[in-house]
Order: sequence, then C-alpha cells, then structure tokens
Amino acid sequence: MTDLILSGEPTLAEKARATLGRRNLVFVGLMGAGKSAIGRMVATQLGLPFIDTDNEIERVSRMSISELFAAYGEDEFRGLETRVITRLLRSGPRVISTGGGAFINAETRRRIERGGISVWLNAELDVLWDRVNKRDHRPLLKTENPKQTLQTLMTQRYPTYALANLTIHSRDVRKEAIVQEVLAAIAGLASESTDHE
Repeated sequence: MTDLILSGEPTLAEKARATLGRRNLVFVGLMGAGKSAIGRMVATQLGLPFIDTDNEIERVSRMSISELFAAYGEDEFRGLETRVITRLLRSGPRVISTGGGAFINAETRRRIERGGISVWLNAELDVLWDRVNKRDHRPLLKTENPKQTLQTLMTQRYPTYALANLTIHSRDVRKEAIVQEVLAAIAGLASESTDHE
C-alpha cells in the first residue's frame, strides 16, 4: 500500500521545488504583508533554508533596523540592504524575505530578477494596518498619522511590487491557505514555460 503512495503523483511542494531548481524564492511586499511568516512556512514545505533580510542586516551590522535608520538614514540603509541581498542571492536555493523597500530599489530588483523568483504578497490597507499597528518597531511609520503613511507607501510602491514574477493576495485566512497558493503559483510557472516552448 505504501509503495503505491510513494510512486504516485508528486506533491504540490515537490512540483514547486522542482520548478524552483537552483533559484531563490524571494518574498516582496509592504510591512505586515506576511513575508516572514509565510516565507518561513513555504521554506519548510520546500525543504529549503529561510532567511529574513532584516534579521540578516541586524546580524551583520549589530544594530536594529530602527537604529540603522536613525544613525545613517534611509539611503545608507538601502545600500546595506542591497549588499546583503546580493550576497544572499549568490548561493541558493533558499527562501528569502525582504524588507518593504528592498524591491523598490532598482538595483536590488535587478539582482532579485537575475537570482530568483519574486513573490509579491499583496495586502489591503486594513489588513496591513491591523497587523502593523500592534508593534512599534517600524521606522517608516513613526509619523503623525501612521495609517496615512502606510496608505502613501502603498500608492508609491504597489506599481513596483506588481513587477514581481508572482502575486499572491495576502488576507486574513489561515496561513496554510496562503502557503498552498504560493506553492501552486510556483508549480504553475513550470507549465507556463512549457506552453511557450
């Protein structure tokens, strides 16, 4: 009986993993979209290492993201972010969750396009706000009206996020459901490439 199961169709995760090959899977999107939580779960399904670029930046700089912003400003931070992401993309495959501004940087975006498949977790304002206003560690939201700031960031950044290879609607459902959608979208890339041949 077990032999029949083992010789059956590959699972969705196996199909997605085969499609990914040596490429990295890179999550992009605004703060609160779920890049770290979903990214970590997808990595587990794919049997790949997971890296959050914000955590990696904090590790190499020995400073928090907020401290880096305060000490060096956003431009310097973006430069460091690009260097860290470039280094992470050199070896793979792995699942990488990026900070909200990473994909907006043209140079970082080019490197992600060359070294991986990008997935935009696209969330509505109310979903994002509900997730981010509970914590106080977002440097870009330290403004008079943080919800309006979030709306402005959406308006500015969503057209660029839309350039990602895949778009998944991040919403308030079980995380497992979003993970399955991500895996299905990656696996779907394999059939797209054979359609074009």
